[in-house]
Amino acid sequence: MEFQHTACLGGGVIGASWTALFLASGRSVAVHDPAPGVEKQVRDYVEMAWRTMTELGLTENGNPDAISFHSSAAEAVAGAGFVQENVPERLPIKHATFAEIEPVLDGSAIVASSASGLMLSQMQGGWKDPARFVLGHPFNPPHLIPLVEILGNDKTDPAAVDAAERFYTGIGKVTIRVNKEKNGHVANRLQAAIWREAISLVVEGVVSVEDADKAVWAGPGQRWAAMGPTMLFNLGAGAGGLQSFCDHFSDTFNGWWDDLGQVHLTPEVAKTLIDGVEDAARGQTPAELSARRDALITAMQKATAGLR
Repeated sequence: MEFQHTACLGGGVIGASWTALFLASGRSVAVHDPAPGVEKQVRDYVEMAWRTMTELGLTENGNPDAISFHSSAAEAVAGAGFVQENVPERLPIKHATFAEIEPVLDGSAIVASSASGLMLSQMQGGWKDPARFVLGHPFNPPHLIPLVEILGNDKTDPAAVDAAERFYTGIGKVTIRVNKEKNGHVANRLQAAIWREAISLVVEGVVSVEDADKAVWAGPGQRWAAMGPTMLFNLGAGAGGLQSFCDHFSDTFNGWWDDLGQVHLTPEVAKTLIDGVEDAARGQTPAELSARRDALITAMQKATAGLR
C-alpha cells in the first residue's frame, strides 16, 4: 500500500472526516491539533463516521484504533508518507505550520492542503521548497462526498500531483485536476453562483428560502447527482446533442444570464436567509439535520455504487 502511514494536521470537522476515511482505507493516522479536548472530539467523530462508512463497504480493511495524537505538527508528520493539512485558513497559521514541518518531513512525503479560500501560490510562501506541496481540496464531509480538487503549479513537482491523485483515487475519491489558480477553485465557484441566484430570487420575493432549496434538490439536483450540466443538456437535445441544444436555446439562456441577480450578503440579507432556514428546519437541531443529510447521502452512494 502506498502511503501506509499518514498524518492529519487539524482535528476539526474536515480533519476528523479525513482521519476517519484514511483509517477506513487501512492506513494509520497521526493527528495534531492544539485545541483542548481534540482527541475525544476526533475519536467520537471517527466512531460516528465508521457506521456510515461500514454501510458503504469502506471499512473492510480499516482499523479505527490505528490513530495516534501528537503535541506538535512536527511530531505528527514524522514518518508520514501523506499529510493532509486542515489548519485554520489564515496565512500566518499556514506558513508557521509549513515552516515547522518542512525540516522533519520525509523527502518523498506529499503534503496536501484542504484550503478552500486560499490559493496554492499564497500558501507556498511558507515553504523553502514547495515541490511536494499540492492543493487537495475536499467537499464536506470528506468521508462521504467523493470530490477532491487537485492543483499544482510551476513550483510543484508534477510527480507529487500524480501521487496525490493516486492516493485519493485509491481511497475512493473522485478527483479533478484544476489547471490554473482561481479564487475558490472550481466547485465552490459553481455552488456560489447557484446560491447567489437563489438568494436573489428570495430577496426579490419570487420564492421562499425553503422553496428555493427545494427547487434545487427536487429538480436539477437530482440530475446533477448523475451527470454534470453540460452533459445533461447534451442529452436533453436528443440525437442532435449539444449543437442542437445551443441552436435552440442560446437566446433563451443569454436572456436568463443577462437577468441573473447581483446580490451581496449584507446583514439584512443574511437575516432573511437565517429566518428562512429556521422556518424550514421546523425545530430540528443542527445535529438532527446533519444526520438526515448523511443518511440521504449514504443512501444515494449505495444506490449508485458500481454505476459510474
